[in-house]
Amino acid sequence: MKKIKRDSWGSRLGIIMAVAGSAVGLGNFLRFPGQVAQNGGGAFMIPYFVSLLLLGIPLMWIEWTLGRYGGGFEHGTAPGIFHSIWQKNRFIKYFGVIGIFGPLVIFIYYTYIASWTLGYSFLSMTGKCSQATTQQGMKEILVNYQGLNNGGLFNGSNLSILFFAITFIINTFIIYHGIKGGIERLCKIAMPILFLCGLVILIRVLTLGTPNPLKPDWNISNGLGYMWNPDFAALKNPKVWLAAAGQIFFTLSVGIGVILTYASYLSKGDDVVLSGLSAVSTNELAEVILGGSIIIPAAFVFFGPAEITNIAQGGLFNLGFVTMPLVLNHIPFSAIFGFIWFFLLFLAGITSSVSLAQPAIAFLEDEFDISRKKAVLIFAAVTLFLCIPGIIFLSKGVVDELDFWGGTFCLVLFATVESILFGWVFGIDKAWQEIHHGADLNIPRIYKFIIKYVTPAFLLIILGWWFLKEWLPLIMMKGVASENRIYILGTRIMLLVLFILIAVLVKLAWKRKRVVK
Repeated sequence: MKKIKRDSWGSRLGIIMAVAGSAVGLGNFLRFPGQVAQNGGGAFMIPYFVSLLLLGIPLMWIEWTLGRYGGGFEHGTAPGIFHSIWQKNRFIKYFGVIGIFGPLVIFIYYTYIASWTLGYSFLSMTGKCSQATTQQGMKEILVNYQGLNNGGLFNGSNLSILFFAITFIINTFIIYHGIKGGIERLCKIAMPILFLCGLVILIRVLTLGTPNPLKPDWNISNGLGYMWNPDFAALKNPKVWLAAAGQIFFTLSVGIGVILTYASYLSKGDDVVLSGLSAVSTNELAEVILGGSIIIPAAFVFFGPAEITNIAQGGLFNLGFVTMPLVLNHIPFSAIFGFIWFFLLFLAGITSSVSLAQPAIAFLEDEFDISRKKAVLIFAAVTLFLCIPGIIFLSKGVVDELDFWGGTFCLVLFATVESILFGWVFGIDKAWQEIHHGADLNIPRIYKFIIKYVTPAFLLIILGWWFLKEWLPLIMMKGVASENRIYILGTRIMLLVLFILIAVLVKLAWKRKRVVK
């Protein structure tokens, strides 16, 4: 059979921008500030940077290396890459199913949330957001936009479906045009614009002054101090450490399978050390310098330290969709700044969502020799159908359920499997040599120890703690409202069926390969 030629990146800058685009998403500007506020401000930053050094950077190098290695066998997704590493094990490829399942699950709710940012860009320019003067008023705008103003179920009477359709079509259009012509071209244009928008908003926030003369301590300096002055007592709380580790997974897009796929399009001599480190640095610049230094100081100036925590506890989206528009309403040209803020979020969302689509498409291309265009059309049809429950039953906890299994549990489980495979099955000596093949930069040798022992141990502790404390209550749906349990159960059944279908496709793909041989 004639093998379809695999796509490739056009330049090193292109791959760095694409991986950075995958990592720089809504989590940088919405989730990160919320996590900081929920977990004691500066107390969060110490475990955050520890997790970055012991989990984030090692896993980034692991995934870049594994992806490049698997790409040499014309595998662009985790099942094939895992099989390439441990060919004697018949079952290891099924662990790789998580690397297709996870991004697919995240895509079906992430795209809808990203569409809100495009819709809010429109609402900001038309002056709709400026009509609200209180937190409650802004929350009502959000609820009305989401279509939940009829008591819980989506009523389809607002703009959210229109902007979801536009966002979904944009995603499909970009991935339809491939790695070089679609994703790379998007990221090389979108990322500079994103950083420019972020810089404009950051400068405006840092020049806010002290709007409330009765609260002189509510100023930018103290707002930055809230984020950077550590509360060492809070470090005794394991939940702070778990939240920090989870944020690192989410923000760097490690443990998902996306970087494996992106790196599979590299050539053998491409530098994965410097490229991986560049992608991490770009993401941290967006998250810590822009994401953290925009929302938290701005909210501090207008609402004070106590209220920031209350707002974040009310929902991670509240700081971005409720508090930030209120802050911008208090400054001149609020409509323009509101548009810039939400358009920045949209660019962050779209560069991430296209990356989430790539593993499933690459699987169809590589393992079934389906053309790019046909694979994209299949993907679009399936995911459009799967998006419906999250839209209709948003208030019933469906999106939260999807986020937990796709965006939390699968990330940690997948990262644990790949770190053990890399350091122990592949072998740390062979792995160390593979990482440095074509590298212009030598990794400090301490990371050889970290990659083999510390990273997998850290991940196993997180998984063990979760199974010990959270497994049974979660399965029994404790804390879930009785009227919502049927929706959560339905979501779990849908996810189980989806996982089984992908596993069956993996089995069929390997059976097909044996027949071809």
